[in-house]
Amino acid sequence: MKLVVKDINGADQGELEIRFPLIQDGRGTQAVHDTVTAYLAAQRSGTACTKTKGEVSGSGRKPWPQKGTGRARAGMIRSPLWRGGGVVFGPKPRDYTKKVNAKTRLLALRKALSERLLAGDVVLVDSLKLESHKTKDFVKVLNALQLEGTTLVVTDSLDRNLRLASRNVPNVEVTTANTLNTYQVLWPDKLLFTRNAFQLVEQRLSQQ
Repeated sequence: MKLVVKDINGADQGELEIRFPLIQDGRGTQAVHDTVTAYLAAQRSGTACTKTKGEVSGSGRKPWPQKGTGRARAGMIRSPLWRGGGVVFGPKPRDYTKKVNAKTRLLALRKALSERLLAGDVVLVDSLKLESHKTKDFVKVLNALQLEGTTLVVTDSLDRNLRLASRNVPNVEVTTANTLNTYQVLWPDKLLFTRNAFQLVEQRLSQQ
């Protein structure tokens, strides 16, 4: 399979042969599920915390005698039954991280990228060097390449002008080829790769 390479004005600059084998069957579907689940789980902070009856502020003294007052028995004001008392089985800080091995992550990335390539959702440009950091210059590039909706821009390195020009554009995210993950491949409507970035991703996938 070949991809048409364009410049930032939308003109064709040749073709690029895809060097890694595309996955066109059901293989890798579970790997994608596991990898995306692990990625989303890792985004959770896990900082929810409640205090037990041993942690809330208050005396441990028995508030009144066990018998003779006519009131219900009470052992402490920090009881979970009382307002302001401790919480029974409440959340505590925890780590939501799920382990996914490297081969599974690579398989998931190859599967996700294969699906997007076969669907025609990948756009390739020869280079993405902007002359200035103005947002309007970056928007001109998106319009020239007919990119609408959510877009992921993948470069070989994060250029300062590109970072500044794209940060105010809604529904656009910029990342590098070395940090590209499966979730990022799946969420946008279109993926915009530079030639060097795509070749770096191919090198990552060839390690499998």
